[in-house]
Parts: sequence; C-alpha cells; structure tokens
Amino acid sequence: MLIPLSLVPSFGFGDRLGFATPGHIAAVRETMFAPVFAQQSVRENQRTGRTPQQVMDNAKRAVDSAQWDRPWGADADHLKTVEDISPFVEAGYTFFTIDPGEYVDNSADIDSLDILKQKVKDLNWEEVSTLYLHRNEEQAWGQFDAESLMRAVVKYGKSIRQVAAMYTRLSQMKTEFDFEVSVDETDSPTTPLEHYFIASELTRLGIRFTSLAPRFSGRFEKGVDYIGNLDALDAELAKHAAVTAHIGTYKLSLHSGSDKFSVYPLLAKHWGERIHVKTAGTSYLEALRVLANHAPDLFLKIYALGCERYDIDKRTYHVSAQLDRLPSTDDLPSLLDDFHARQMLHVTFGSALARFGAELKETVVKYEATYVEGLQAHFEKHLRFFQAQA
Repeated sequence: MLIPLSLVPSFGFGDRLGFATPGHIAAVRETMFAPVFAQQSVRENQRTGRTPQQVMDNAKRAVDSAQWDRPWGADADHLKTVEDISPFVEAGYTFFTIDPGEYVDNSADIDSLDILKQKVKDLNWEEVSTLYLHRNEEQAWGQFDAESLMRAVVKYGKSIRQVAAMYTRLSQMKTEFDFEVSVDETDSPTTPLEHYFIASELTRLGIRFTSLAPRFSGRFEKGVDYIGNLDALDAELAKHAAVTAHIGTYKLSLHSGSDKFSVYPLLAKHWGERIHVKTAGTSYLEALRVLANHAPDLFLKIYALGCERYDIDKRTYHVSAQLDRLPSTDDLPSLLDDFHARQMLHVTFGSALARFGAELKETVVKYEATYVEGLQAHFEKHLRFFQAQA
C-alpha cells in the first residue's frame, strides 16, 4: 500500500539505477521499519536522466513482483522550489522533503549585533520577540535571550517562509502526505535552541510536518561513518530529543544515513522508534561492487572517470575524500570499502551514468541475483543494528 507513513519508524532507500528495490525489499522485510522505496531528489534525477514517474514505476514493479502488501512510501527528496513539486505529485509520491537551505543565512552565527538588527527588520521581529522572549523559561535545550533569538530569526526566518510557501502549494495539490523539513545541507549546525525555534514556528504557522532533519555538529558525509566527537554528539542529541519530545508531533530524520553505525545507538537511545533514516547512493556503490567482481574492465573505466570528475562533481556534496589518498591495489572490490575511493565513486555517479550507464545497467541485470544479495546484506547490517537497539 503506497500511503503516507506518518510517525512509524521509516527507512528511505535511494535507487539511482532502477534495479535496487528487490534488494531493499529483501533487507527490510523482517524489520520494524516502514520502507520508502521510491526516493529520488531533483538533483539525482537530473544526473541519472530519470523522471519522478520512472523512479516510481521501477519501485512499483518491484513491489508488485515481490507481492509486498505492507505500507510503503515514495519520497520526493530535497525539493527546493514550488515548481519542483508538480511532477512528483502527478507521479503519486506520498512523502515530500523540502530543502530551504538556500534561504538559510549561515553568517547569522558570526554577524555583529548591528548587522543582525538590520537583517531582522524584514522578519517580523516584534511579533517573534514577543512570543519567544516574554514567555521564556529555561528548558533542556536552552533559553533565548535577545541576541540568540535574533540570530535564530536571521538564520532561519527566510527558510521558514519558503517552507510555508511550498507547504501551501502542496496542500492545494494533495490532501494527505508526509512532509519533511530538511536543513541538514547547510554550512552551520542547527543548535537545539534553533531546532526549537524552527519546530515551534512551523507549528505556529499551521504546517503539519512529519519529520525534521537538523544539521548536527560533526560531519555526516556520504557513504561513510560519522566523523566527529561521539560524546559531544551524544550530549547534543539529548537536547535535540528534548525538543522533539516537548513538541511531540514529528520524528527525527537522519540524512546521509548510510553507514553511520556509530550513531545508530544514539538515535535509538534518544528517539526510540520516532526516526526516519535516509540513504541514497550506497545502492549504487553495491552495483559497482558487482562490476568490481564480475566486470573489472568496466569498473576500472568508471573508477578512472571518477578520479577525473571528482573535484567538479563533489561541489554539491559534503565530502572530504582526497584523490592523493586513494589506495594502490589490484583488489578492486576492496576499493568499495576504502573511505576515499568510496566517496569519490559515490558522488561521481552522474558522470559515470552519462558515459557508461548502458553498460553498467546491462551488467547489473546480468548479475541481478548477486546484486540483490549484496544489497540485502548491506542494508540488513543497518536495519538489524537498529532492531538490536530497540
């Protein structure tokens, strides 16, 4: 059943080739998670050359073939403009992730008070200050004073307006849907106090959001484990969890969620089953693992192209792989487990598909059973880890 999933624990599977859903189904079948099988962003569709309808059709065929009869969702991921919405509505998507990151003012963290005072003039400062300063009590996530509130308003005020505009437009087109707000792809972390401000303002504006993806401290990079101080993150997440518990109407969403094995116990500890985990390119990496084992010449062509394109293609991602640290080895499958090679291959998928897409897909189809087995093993490691923490 393709329906909104609401507050049940959910797990998003990206599929950049159109062949990964059988492996995703095999992995999620015995878990507590409601799956999101069709998940693609506008950026990913542009790079894969696929449409929202094609992504949906691929997922539906696999769901029907596997006789999956439980709820599942379809995520229109990282929508940035009102114009982005329509093709996903028309294709029947049930989950809409809004990314207002371009409207987040990251400089608010370091602006002088004089600059802040100028910026808030167009952001309803009088109304907001009355709401958040005059009824302000110390909470687990902190307490606003005039300066911290001003920084929150300047940093997120315009992005909240953009979210409201997109929510209004989506509500005119569709009555029931999951709605996520994502500010994770920004330069500056979202403090627990800013999280409280965002969630409170969305609620005050009548925006019924299912999940929220803050930008946490440290680095949540593509295809690798968390980079940062876990003890500090644990303390930070406790405060973020206090915000979600206080408001009580949404779940926490973790983006770039694949391979974050050190973080999963913290998510389970602080949010229990009120979580959504989003993964994207690791299913593509598992396809490259098939090539590394069964079509090494093609894999090496894709690897060489990735080295050539990495500095350009990485510009829209938060990654830290370095080409001069790529390993020298004849063991091609092991490259998929190396930090630097893994990230390089992860973010250059668009270039690889543009040049070698037909050959890559033909090979994956030829070794479909191997691909499904690899996906199942990869994601069972994620999903069973959560099950163990439940």
